[in-house]
Amino acid sequence: MKKIIADFIIDTPNGFYCRIGGFYLDPKTPVQNAVISHAHADHAIAGSVNVYTHPATFDFMKLRYKQRAAKQFIPIEFHQSFFINQIKIDFIPAGHMLGSAQILMEFEGLKYLYSGDVKSQADTTCEAIEFIQADVLITETTFANPSVKHPSPIAAMQSILSIERPLLIGAYVLGKAQRITALINEIAPSAVVAIHHDILAYHQIYERYQRLTKQYQVLEKKDLRLKKPYIYIVPPLTFNTYKLQGLMSCVFASGWQALQQANTHTLLLSDHMDWFDLLAYIEQVQPTEIWTIHGDGAFLKEHFSNSAVKVKNLAK
Repeated sequence: MKKIIADFIIDTPNGFYCRIGGFYLDPKTPVQNAVISHAHADHAIAGSVNVYTHPATFDFMKLRYKQRAAKQFIPIEFHQSFFINQIKIDFIPAGHMLGSAQILMEFEGLKYLYSGDVKSQADTTCEAIEFIQADVLITETTFANPSVKHPSPIAAMQSILSIERPLLIGAYVLGKAQRITALINEIAPSAVVAIHHDILAYHQIYERYQRLTKQYQVLEKKDLRLKKPYIYIVPPLTFNTYKLQGLMSCVFASGWQALQQANTHTLLLSDHMDWFDLLAYIEQVQPTEIWTIHGDGAFLKEHFSNSAVKVKNLAK
C-alpha cells in the first residue's frame, strides 16, 4: 500500500500549496500557478500569472476583475485531465454554483480530492455534484455541525412566496441571486421578479451557459418607492439600505441563522452542505484521511474518532 504524503497540501500565507506540483489551490494572494475551484471572491482573487479554472469561472473573473484578473487563463472543462509538473489534475462538478469544481489531484497512485465549496441539494443553475472516490478528502466544513440541517430549497422559497408583495430579497450577486431567480420562476411563474442592476451581468453569463432564462426585469430605484408588487432581488449593501427604510417585507437568503435576524421573514437557503449532506458526501468519497479547511472540523474529528478514518485540520 502506498503511503499518503502528509504534507502533500500545506497551508501557507499565500494559501493552500501543493509543493510537488508547485501550485496553489484558491490562493489568497497572487501567485505563479493558481488552480481555482470557483468564482466567489474568497476563492478567486485577481493577479496570478497562470490561472487554471473552468471556463465559467474564467468568465466571472473577467467580469469582476477586468484586466487585473490574470496574466494567463487556462480554461479547463470538467473531466479534462491536465498536468502541472508531476500532478495529474481533473475538475469534477461540485454543485456549489455555475462552474464550481472539486479538484482531483493524482500522484504516485494516490488520489487527493480538494472539495472547494460543495452542495448536494438540487440546483438547476449549476452542474450537479459528482461523487468520486479518493484516498484523501480535503474538505470545507462550513456547516459541519450536527445541529445544522438545511431545509428543502423548494420549501424555503414557498414559505416566503406567500408573503404580500412587494418583497425585498437580499442575495449575493453571484450564485445565490441566480438560484433564487430560477426557484421563483419554477415555483411561481406568474410572479414578477426584478433584479438590481449590479446583478444583471452575472445573470447574463448564466444565460449564456443556458442555466437561466430571462424571466426577470432589471430593478429601477423608482420602483422601490412606488412599491410595485414585485419580488426584488438586491445585493447585501442595497438590502441593508432599504431594510432600514422599512419600504417592504425583507428576507436575506443565507444558510447562516445570524443573517436572518432583524428581517421580516426567514429564508434559509445555503449553497453549502449541512452536517448530514457532508457525512453522505464522505461516505461516497470513502477516504482514508480527511483534511478539514474553511470552517470548524472539530465535530467531524469527533464523529470519526472511533473509526479507521483519520481526520486532521489542515488550516492553520
